[in-house]
Amino acid sequence: MTGKKILMIVGDYGEDLEIMVPFQALQMVGHEVHAICPDKEKGDTCPTAVHDFVGDQTYKELQGHNFTLNYDFDNADPADYDALVLPGGRAPEYLRLNDEVISKVKHFLDEDKPIAAICHGLQIFAKTGGIEGKTLTAYPACGPEMEACGANYKEVEATEAVVDGNLVTSPAWPGHQKWLAQFLKVLGTEITHN
Repeated sequence: MTGKKILMIVGDYGEDLEIMVPFQALQMVGHEVHAICPDKEKGDTCPTAVHDFVGDQTYKELQGHNFTLNYDFDNADPADYDALVLPGGRAPEYLRLNDEVISKVKHFLDEDKPIAAICHGLQIFAKTGGIEGKTLTAYPACGPEMEACGANYKEVEATEAVVDGNLVTSPAWPGHQKWLAQFLKVLGTEITHN
């Protein structure tokens, strides 16, 4: 298997697990992942947040780890990548205000390249367009926003994933197993067991 080259766009206070787990898991199976953040370079860090579900009306936010970027934002040409990962957390709400982020994400949508987006990561699509008519899921609080963008928002359990062509989405990190498994299928990654 030849690994794919994958771009991951992160930001300060992105969700810890939604950044760390796909970053490590995709590399574990042989893909190259470049994690970038606007206004930051390789070696800089992004503080993350842990969003936990403890029975309140919404998630509880705790301090996560510092995530070290492994590539420069300005050097990441989306044309050089096979796929995109958009983690959730608080970062997407302001990342979508950055024109360079929008330009990079639009490339993947326009070229119909594989995209894995989770939780609040889908908020970036509110500015990019390109999801009209797509069936997807997101954190439930983002559902009305996805519908306003013309997407077919599907509310599913947090442990589930939704696939529409090359777009793989999940409501939150409890869906990592299915979200990543479906993304690997879209990427054409084969894992065999002896």
